[in-house]
Formats: sequence, C-alpha cells, structure tokens
Amino acid sequence: SGFHITDISFSLTKGLFAGIIGPNGSGKTTLFRGITGSLPINKGRVLFDGKDMAKLSLREKAQKLSIVAQFRESTNMTVEEYVLMGRMPYRKQFQFFDTKEDIETAHHYMNLTNTYRLRHKGMTELSGGEQQMVSIASALAQKPQLLLLDEPTSHLDITHQMQFMNLIQKLNEELHLSVIMIVHDLSLAAEYCDYIVMMKEGKLFNQGTPDVVLTYDQIEAVYDTVVIVKTNPISGKPVVFPISEGKLKEYNNKK
Repeated sequence: SGFHITDISFSLTKGLFAGIIGPNGSGKTTLFRGITGSLPINKGRVLFDGKDMAKLSLREKAQKLSIVAQFRESTNMTVEEYVLMGRMPYRKQFQFFDTKEDIETAHHYMNLTNTYRLRHKGMTELSGGEQQMVSIASALAQKPQLLLLDEPTSHLDITHQMQFMNLIQKLNEELHLSVIMIVHDLSLAAEYCDYIVMMKEGKLFNQGTPDVVLTYDQIEAVYDTVVIVKTNPISGKPVVFPISEGKLKEYNNKK
C-alpha cells in the first residue's frame, strides 16, 4: 500500500547542486525520504561516500547530512537555541551544556545567514523567510557534507526566494557543500542547479544538466501542459514560460 517509486538510479559528485523536479504525485518526496533514510528501501541502496546509509547510526547520518524540511516552526525556542540544536550530533554523553565550540559554530552560521541579529527573538516571532534562514543556520551548524532541502522556496515571495537561493548557491560554491533540493519552480531550478533529476509517475524520467532536461518537449510530456523555453541572456540557463489555454487557442486560430 502507499506510493512506490521504482527504477531510480543516479549518482551525484561531491559539491554538486542538484534539483529534483516533477509534478505533484510524481515521487519527489518519496525519493527525498528514501535518500534521507526516513523511508525504508525495499530494494537497492543509497550510498554516501561509498557507505550504505541504512547501516549508519543516526549520529553518523546527522554528521554527514542535514535536512531542511518544508514547515513553519511553532517552537517557543529563541533563534540562538534553535541553531544550537544543530550541534546535537556532536554532543558527548552526559553533556548538558553548549561548549565554546558549539556557540562559536552557531554564531558563525548565524552571521553567514544574516540571522545573528535575530538571536534573542523567538522563532514564532519571525517571518517565513527569516525562519527559513534560521533553519539553514541550524542545518549548517551540523557541519554536513550534504544539505537536503524540501521545497524551501514554496511559501516565499520573490525577494526571499532570491535571497535564499543566492545563499544556497554561495554555500555550495564556497564551502563545496553538496545540495539536493526538491523544487517546483522550473526556472529557479534551471538557474541555480547544476544537475536536474526529473520524475514522472514514480519513475526517473530524465536526468542531466538543465539544458538537457528542461526542454519544452520533455516538460510538456511530464507536466502535461504547454510551455515555451527560452535562454536567459545573462546566465545562459533555460527559462520556462507557461502559456494560458486562452492565449494558446488565440494563437492557434491565427495560424
């Protein structure tokens, strides 16, 4: 019972920024949960740096990868307390207080994400964009090699979307942090991701660089809609334009 994904196989090199795309119900979240280990895998394996993720302890996993889920935080913790939660995988047995290293690490990533100024505020006092940045700071405090993001920009306005994506790109490039992100906005995926994994009906439809995957014919086949794909004149990346049904009819009638 439940949703299944099959015939999924891809390999990502260290430092790559990868996007998982596909319509609702295509298996993106199921694949994501399989990668993180929160969903059992019946067949196959997820290897991280040559090691089977299923055989790693929770502590070992937490030191290798961080997850930023899609949610609005309702905890009454302060921002600083929340970011320090990211240091849990490094706590020793019977350690009840944050060490100097824990605090310095948390402050470093709060500064990097421009959230240090919010450190004494409660999480519930923050906007959605601010909460997302704090979540990133907490995830980075784990010092992961891989950052996993579940539709992080879905509830953000364009200003916060761009701030968020620019930060992730900076972390990816400067820290050589590997990133896997579920993303709905195809143009955002094209602009920022080095590699795209396209899902359809629980299977891998295509994978590769944005220019290879995000062509109009493949997008139309997966999303069952008509689009126009152009090239961004500055970045050279694909840009996907939707076409309304009414305007498409008008255009076809003129032909």
